[in-house]
Amino acid sequence: MADTARPMSKEHKEALAVGRAEARAVRSYLDALEKHRPKRGRKRTAATIDARVALIDAELGTAESLRRLHLTQERLDLESEKESLSAAVNLSKLEADFIKHVAGYSTRKGISYKAWRKVGVPASVLARSDLKRTRGPNTKTSEK
Repeated sequence: MADTARPMSKEHKEALAVGRAEARAVRSYLDALEKHRPKRGRKRTAATIDARVALIDAELGTAESLRRLHLTQERLDLESEKESLSAAVNLSKLEADFIKHVAGYSTRKGISYKAWRKVGVPASVLARSDLKRTRGPNTKTSEK
């Protein structure tokens, strides 16, 4: 059989590019929100991490083999956490891109305002977008 595929139109290519841009902006923002979600308890700072590393270093010299293994892993985890503290994510840039694309993405994919809120997107961010707060796709709103 002969290949009868038609070449994509310019409009189709542009629509695909828009969809990719929207998905990239949404994914990046949601990933950043997830990674920087506040954790329960007292926040760890670089100073508290350094203090714990100092305690670990002091204990490492006298620790038995299994304890030394666990302390070494904890030290590596703390060093990684300290690096992530200093490598601040530009959430405002990701947020601006998200705000720009969320309405179009939501319309194309059928995502409601409530779904965005359930996954942790702040109402203040959604309020700055063109996303309309609706009851859902199957409910009718009455105009008064």
